[in-house]
Amino acid sequence: MPDRMHDVVVAGGGPAGLAVALGCAQAGMDVVVCEKRPGVLDKACGEGLMPGAVRALAALGVDPPGHPIDGITYRQGALAAHAPFRCGSGRGVRRTQLHDALSEAVRRAGVPVSSTSVTDVLQYDDHVRAGVLRARYLVAADGLHSPIRDLVGLGSRGRTSAPRWGLRRHFALTPWSGGVEVTWAPRSEAYVTPVAPDVVGVAILSSVRGGFTDQLTAFPELAARLAGARPVSSVRGAGPLRQRTTGRVAGRVLLAGDAAGYVDALTGEGLALSLTTAAELVRCLRAGRPADYDRAWVRTSRRSRWLTESLLWARNRPALGRLVVPAAVRVPWLFAAAVHQLAR
Repeated sequence: MPDRMHDVVVAGGGPAGLAVALGCAQAGMDVVVCEKRPGVLDKACGEGLMPGAVRALAALGVDPPGHPIDGITYRQGALAAHAPFRCGSGRGVRRTQLHDALSEAVRRAGVPVSSTSVTDVLQYDDHVRAGVLRARYLVAADGLHSPIRDLVGLGSRGRTSAPRWGLRRHFALTPWSGGVEVTWAPRSEAYVTPVAPDVVGVAILSSVRGGFTDQLTAFPELAARLAGARPVSSVRGAGPLRQRTTGRVAGRVLLAGDAAGYVDALTGEGLALSLTTAAELVRCLRAGRPADYDRAWVRTSRRSRWLTESLLWARNRPALGRLVVPAAVRVPWLFAAAVHQLAR
């Protein structure tokens, strides 16, 4: 019904949008999700859920299937540094299975999902019109290259660092590690995440564009491991990864997930950050104080942004980038402390 007034319209049915919708529904709000893409959504993603992300999902009543992960290992040539999680187990989860689990929880909560596309936004004193829908608030969770972010003037065209892209594919292979392995090459990193007892996900982040097979040549040992393995998914890509915003709130429109601003996937906690900031967004709406969300987002994401920015700054300087893994090996307590900060 076009003239019905909802409490919240969520534009975007990815993890951030579904987490916001589920949180709003559990808080007693009338919420509808708009997602024009049919079926189960997939995305290029490292698929490692940090312990904090597992807990955030549990708080929503969501428990996706996957493979336990016990920590992070950095590799470079013969060097390897491992840091176990101190605050519980993480989980490797196929993005499609995460979407299934969140979608089922949203369905059980009675939240309707519409194929309506939000292509225009009009704001009034007491509501916002998102296409044909009206609501007290609109949450834009429409991804890395959010059209709504630009529509409401929160996009930034400021100077950015060298662009980076991500690629991901799955292979039928028994995991050889209990955690996420990150192998560093001169201009890229490869992330191997166990997502099932017989499947690993391989994600490559790089400042050089190229196909998955070409990118894999920068990691000869990993390429040798994968040589006889059967691919069980197609290659998916994403980027450029860095997305700046001028804020997260414009009147009655709030940005969530990647749409709210993104640094890089280097530290692997994008999903954890999306889930924890989604909870802050719901809290602010429930309190009737949407303007507080911007400060809450900054506060909640500060640790993650600082660590990611610092590591990316080093990565973008070849002489320093070569020293990251050797430093983790030489000063294991510092590496362990950084992983703990990201995981909790």
